[in-house]
Amino acid sequence: MLIYFKTRKLQKTCSKENEAVKKLGVKKARKLQQRMMELYAAMCLNDISKLPPSRCHRLKGDRIGQFSVDLEHPYRLIFIPANNPEPEQKEDGSLDLSKIDTIEIIDILDTH
Repeated sequence: MLIYFKTRKLQKTCSKENEAVKKLGVKKARKLQQRMMELYAAMCLNDISKLPPSRCHRLKGDRIGQFSVDLEHPYRLIFIPANNPEPEQKEDGSLDLSKIDTIEIIDILDTH
């Protein structure tokens, strides 16, 4: 999968283990590195499990249009589809995850 980042600082945190450890601590940094490897290895968003441990899912409320994967509870890696053009919605309103092969990571946070 092709991955973009909202900021250079976020890219540095997601790409360099020492930066991730400084910002998140050892446990969350390890989990972040694991999730990043999974995302890079996936051909599309459909390849990322919706079940634990990664639990890729769409967010609701004020985060509609965003997805997350679990890191160390309660932290999550937040991203949006970045395909151009955007994948069309299915009749049921969901997105065809097999068509999402580009994402933009926008944050690491506690969504609760």
